[in-house]
Amino acid sequence: MNTTVYSHTHIDAILPAPLSPGDLIGVVAPASPFNEADFFRGIQVLKDMGFQMALRPHLFDRSGYLAGTDADRATQVNEAFADDDIRAIVCARGGYGAMRMLPYLDFDLIHRHPKLFMGFSDITALLCALYQSGGLVCLHGPVVTTLRNAGANTRTSVFKALTSKEGTDIFLENSVTLHPGAAVGPLICGNLTTLCHLAGTPFQPVLDGHILILEDRGEKPYRLDRMLTQMKLAGMFGGLKGLGLGGFDACGSMTEVLNVVQNIFQPMEIPMLAGFDIGHGQENTVVPVGVKVLLDADRHLLSWCFAADAEREV
Repeated sequence: MNTTVYSHTHIDAILPAPLSPGDLIGVVAPASPFNEADFFRGIQVLKDMGFQMALRPHLFDRSGYLAGTDADRATQVNEAFADDDIRAIVCARGGYGAMRMLPYLDFDLIHRHPKLFMGFSDITALLCALYQSGGLVCLHGPVVTTLRNAGANTRTSVFKALTSKEGTDIFLENSVTLHPGAAVGPLICGNLTTLCHLAGTPFQPVLDGHILILEDRGEKPYRLDRMLTQMKLAGMFGGLKGLGLGGFDACGSMTEVLNVVQNIFQPMEIPMLAGFDIGHGQENTVVPVGVKVLLDADRHLLSWCFAADAEREV
């Protein structure tokens, strides 16, 4: 399998080979169980893009609020990576449970079989662990159940992220610059609640030197403040190069959310830009975790720095 290796300050990031029409996508359920009707509507979206689907054993298991045991959910992921017929992996749903299975993952096996891996929300725990344990670039984007009603722009971004190594610059017409400036660094994008709950664990993300984009849903402003404060007190934001904000649905008014963020981050004087269509809304643009990007808060732009980083084909 051809992969491209990009060199960053902290991690040599590996971008797996893109897919072609007819390639096989494996589906895993690392977190919560899901509505099967929603699931199969999302599967049809991927089939309509021209892909074949492989549903892993134990995919439809239920164990309370989890989609089966921790060991079985991790086995789905390990086996999907080990199967060379599978060219990419998409998660069925987020919810809760991904962090519980992190100790069961075989990271050596996974990094011997690099392939695209996509999800968001609770799946943030996996995106960060796969990237920071060995440099695997992952896709922060829809899960199968949210693909069923994803907007046209999101579906286009999913297809392009799965089939091309070319990044698409994101211009934010209705964005808000919270602090001016521009910065370059590898991107980490994910759910604030999940990132916060990884603090103090062996899987705590290292954000030093990175551009960070956050999103969340259903958290009141004081809870956002509490999580960001915990992460700040834990030293997680030291060396952060830039900050982007995605959707914060049902988190109070956007004015309240922006006030919380500015109170936490303003002293750092890093570029900050709010308004990305990333998160739990109908539009959830795919972005690659681990690829070097330029965040330009003055030009309301996020662009990929592929060409400058490419070192070798593997």
